[in-house]
Amino acid sequence: MPLEDGDPARWRGQQVNGDRAGQEPGRREEALMAELSELVQKVVKSSSWWERHGVDISILACSFLLLPAGFLCLRSAQAIPFLAGVLTLGVVHHTLTVKGSHLASHNALTESKSWGKVWAVFFIELCSAFTAEQATYNHVKIHHGYTNVIGLGDSSTWKLPFLNRYVYMFIAPLAVPIITPLVALDLLRNVEWKAALRTLCCMFLGLYCHYWLLLNVSGFQSPWSALLCMLLTRSLLAHPYIHVNIFQHIGLPMFAADRKPKRIHLMSLGVLNLPRNALLDWSFGHSLISCHVEHHLFPSLSDNMCLKIKPVVSQYLKQKKLPYNEDTYASRLRLFLQRYEELMVHAPPITELVGIQ
Repeated sequence: MPLEDGDPARWRGQQVNGDRAGQEPGRREEALMAELSELVQKVVKSSSWWERHGVDISILACSFLLLPAGFLCLRSAQAIPFLAGVLTLGVVHHTLTVKGSHLASHNALTESKSWGKVWAVFFIELCSAFTAEQATYNHVKIHHGYTNVIGLGDSSTWKLPFLNRYVYMFIAPLAVPIITPLVALDLLRNVEWKAALRTLCCMFLGLYCHYWLLLNVSGFQSPWSALLCMLLTRSLLAHPYIHVNIFQHIGLPMFAADRKPKRIHLMSLGVLNLPRNALLDWSFGHSLISCHVEHHLFPSLSDNMCLKIKPVVSQYLKQKKLPYNEDTYASRLRLFLQRYEELMVHAPPITELVGIQ
């Protein structure tokens, strides 16, 4: 199993003819990454199928099994069962659309590429109302291939500079369920017509099934009440979803495409881990919360495997005097509220690492 995405940009030192002094730091970084990869590969090879894939598949399967209970709870006229239904469907929705889609985009649910494509279409298009091709390209090829590189994988797509800090951080996330399919429709111009037609069919089927179940199983009497419930459940964890995506990259070093460091420095400098959280670990997955550094170094590994290799990666990076960024959710939230203009409106400063590039 390949553990790394390819490094799409050339090392700056290779562009200077005869500059052996400039090439040696690059070779050292490659050696460090190779050594860490070997340590991680040993952990992966010693792990069972259950550890590599089974744990995360079981979480997704449990989420599916909770769907009937969620829809039936919404039939109740009492507040507590109804709220339990909203909470259940909201958590299930984000588990399938965030955790499921993320793992599927990296083909981390199976070792079969054919099945990987099937799961990508199912989780990204049917469950998430997005386009699998564009999601995979923008996330895997661009964001992972060019992490924190200005104009490419710098997470600037999450920025809406015309919104003030409080609207962006606390109100705008409620619109994610509406914005997501609209963005997908716009991106369909960049895919082949057969893939676009498949995406449209899957998006419609997923949204209509949710709507139909609310009317016919949960007993909603009006279309508007069903649509409002759809919006409520689909935006239940939209706030942490937006926050996590900006907290773990924006505010960290950013690089120019022709001066970015090698992979191990790029990922250790430009990625941050948040503490473990039971709800977010279940709904979003370890690779998006407490093991984001590990995920960016070894993106083909499942959430459970990222958690398993975390001690190896953190110990190695600290032993080699490399950054291992960690911070709390509350601390990052305060930082973004205090420095919103600097982080989310203005262009970020470019970091240059003397003696490394």
